[in-house]
Amino acid sequence: MSEQHTYRVIVRGTFEGLSEESRGRLLAEVDEHGLTAMQFTEEGSLAYDRTLKHFSYRLVVVSDAADGEEMAGAIAEDRVETALRELGHGFGALKSTVTDMDTMKINYKR
Repeated sequence: MSEQHTYRVIVRGTFEGLSEESRGRLLAEVDEHGLTAMQFTEEGSLAYDRTLKHFSYRLVVVSDAADGEEMAGAIAEDRVETALRELGHGFGALKSTVTDMDTMKINYKR
């Protein structure tokens, strides 16, 4: 069994082809999805603003260290695609930024 690492992934994208129903739901919940509400979770935390142009998701992904950051990003993007499709929101290409929490160096103040 391979060693597992925990990754924090930020997935960014743009909304595309939103229906009027989808726009209405997003606008009704916009205050719940601001930057201050974002957290890294396995389900993901969605953030966007009233312009309904760009969005970001923050996720925690646990996967084999041997698969690396690229696989963690792919897993996160797949989760985001699934979540947005289930909600009925259209979106364009996604881009991920991945941080391996198990190899991250922490500089403590002395």
